[in-house]
Amino acid sequence: MIGRAIAFAWLRVRREPGRLALGVIGVTAIGALLFDMLLLSNGLLVSFRERLDRSGFDVRAVASESAVIAGPPIEDASRKLAALRGEPSIAAVQRVRLGSADIAGTPPGRHVTVAGVDLAAPVPWTILEGGMASSNIPEPLIINRNLSRVLHLTIGSPVVLNGRCGSGSRPLPVDATVAAIAEFENDASDALTAASSSSLVGALCGERADEADMLLIQSNPARGGPNAAAAAVRTRLPGLHALTNDQIVDRFSRVEFSYFRQLSSVLTAVTLFFGLLLIAVLLTVSVNQQLGEIAALRALGFSRARVMAGVLCESALLIGIGGIAAIPVGGLLSLWLDAILRSLPGIPADARFFVFTTHAVLVHAALLGAGAVLAAVYPMRLVAALPIATTLRREVVS
Repeated sequence: MIGRAIAFAWLRVRREPGRLALGVIGVTAIGALLFDMLLLSNGLLVSFRERLDRSGFDVRAVASESAVIAGPPIEDASRKLAALRGEPSIAAVQRVRLGSADIAGTPPGRHVTVAGVDLAAPVPWTILEGGMASSNIPEPLIINRNLSRVLHLTIGSPVVLNGRCGSGSRPLPVDATVAAIAEFENDASDALTAASSSSLVGALCGERADEADMLLIQSNPARGGPNAAAAAVRTRLPGLHALTNDQIVDRFSRVEFSYFRQLSSVLTAVTLFFGLLLIAVLLTVSVNQQLGEIAALRALGFSRARVMAGVLCESALLIGIGGIAAIPVGGLLSLWLDAILRSLPGIPADARFFVFTTHAVLVHAALLGAGAVLAAVYPMRLVAALPIATTLRREVVS
């Protein structure tokens, strides 16, 4: 019966190519927007997780439970690093100390973010040019590509950094030499970023304290992975708060990125409503125009259920064809929208707002399927309640 209902619906749809084209175009446009909203709801979170994993570190330790990326300074960092390096579940540990500086001889306002690390340990960036392995430079400086382009710096260029310090700190000029050009984690496309030793960052403001803003940890997969490494940090150093990448992503999903999920949910509901309205209107108009034909079919022996199934299948055909076409159209539209959002200041260059996932496709199909049923409810009710004799008499008289 289902096969015959589909065939019957297809014959009805083909008889009115204008209505078919209008319905498919409308559903394609609405379905493409719906698909993009589903990609947006989870895209930034998926992209954030990819960037965390790409850094090579799967656990982060900070001094405050309320901070995820950076918090109050971690004091006595060298001792704590040594303690963690002896843990079997930890493969490597890196400290990160953040500072800000101006480069002497450059226009004012071009502030450089400087990250201080242990250069002998694994680092959270990717070297593009140059390197540290054979460098004999006393104060090597690693810069990002944007800093190299804006200030015309190359490998071997001398640089004088003037620390930007708060009250109570004394800025000092620090000499450094560009040793490498790198791509930094979560770096915005317009950011001016550099990295060197943690001692250089401390010297920018005349500070010699053994501090770090964050500890980055590589877990040992053979000894329990990130969960075991995080547990080891909490055991050995109770004052620190260790979070795995999974825990960071979960927190950002509930707090920082919840805005995008709420926004996409509202836009999804609005988009789906207009899609249902469009198909419901088209089907209702079609049914009203063919009441005499439907009454004649009922008089010839077509059951009420079969005619109603035909209306439902007609709705499914319109939404199904438009929904399939909506996926590639929505994919192309998402590339354009993603480029606009990524051009906003402060957005990481490798961030993505719209990420294609199988889950988004399945939800898209489920919503459109439910929409096909809801859009057909009123037209099916008209068919079910149709008085056969009265309709045929009215058609003959008219």
